[in-house]
Amino acid sequence: MIDVPAVTGRRRLAPVVAVALSAVALAALALCLGQPVIAPGRLPAVLSGEASALERVMVVELRAPRLLLALFAGAVLGAAGLLLQESLRNPLAVPELLGVSSGAAAAVALVVVFGISVPGAPLVPALAGAAVGGALTIMAVRRAVGPAAVLLIGAAISAALQAVLLTGVSLSDSREQGVLVRYLLGSLTGTTWSTVVTTVPGMLLVLPLTVLALPALGVLRLGDDTATALGLSAGAARVAVLAVGCLLVATVVGPCGPIAWVGFLAPQLARSVRPGAEARSWLVWSTVLGALLVTAADLLARTLLYPIELPVGGLTALIAVVGGVALAARRRRFKDALA
Repeated sequence: MIDVPAVTGRRRLAPVVAVALSAVALAALALCLGQPVIAPGRLPAVLSGEASALERVMVVELRAPRLLLALFAGAVLGAAGLLLQESLRNPLAVPELLGVSSGAAAAVALVVVFGISVPGAPLVPALAGAAVGGALTIMAVRRAVGPAAVLLIGAAISAALQAVLLTGVSLSDSREQGVLVRYLLGSLTGTTWSTVVTTVPGMLLVLPLTVLALPALGVLRLGDDTATALGLSAGAARVAVLAVGCLLVATVVGPCGPIAWVGFLAPQLARSVRPGAEARSWLVWSTVLGALLVTAADLLARTLLYPIELPVGGLTALIAVVGGVALAARRRRFKDALA
């Protein structure tokens, strides 16, 4: 006789084990691969300070902070994507439509082109631009009716900010364009412990806000008409969730640039792992899977065509498009099988 609860428990545990093993493997590869390659068996000695100076510098000073920033950036983007998709009830909604990424990129472009001296550049102007872009979106959607209107307004603001960005890039010289293009495609190049110390605490402060946004998601999942009939304000709930999403994306765009489409694919994978689950479960899975996506993309970015380093944002976009198409095809086959 088949023990149904035991089988169900094993099925639920399998994804957890797979993700945990993937996280360990990715972390080890991120610390070991590169020039020079560090044997996995050498990691304990390196981390304990018993290895050579070169090995310690490569692993502890260069690769470890980059790994840590990739993990946190991916986790934040995954959470932001889930909040946005759930609040707008649209699996195609992405954080890039918040105006945050475009605002940050436009601010950095203007600072570089006009040679404005700003302490902490590009982090400070990027965060300021992200805040302005997010604020414009939130103010514009306050009176919007329905999630479709919010998406259109967000796309319009993003397009306007991207026009400002392209204008700034066109006015820059060739050297400045190289810096801007690398930043605008998303990059973790040059990450140090100083970068981690100045950026990760902000991510840690904002991430818990996702838990506070869950009740608002519960209201929005009822639908605007049902929520209104129950005396709840769907519009206010949507603005609150979007505000949290803006804060999340801003903490990543500042130090890393727009790492695109992680907020699209991570929630899709989370729903595939836990179909029929609640938003709370999807939020956890989306956060974890977003961290793994950015870590894997950054590992490929710095090793695939070494010594040329590819943009992380370009790789995440490519992975997201391929993964999204594969998930859509899988769901279509599943529906056809049930028909």
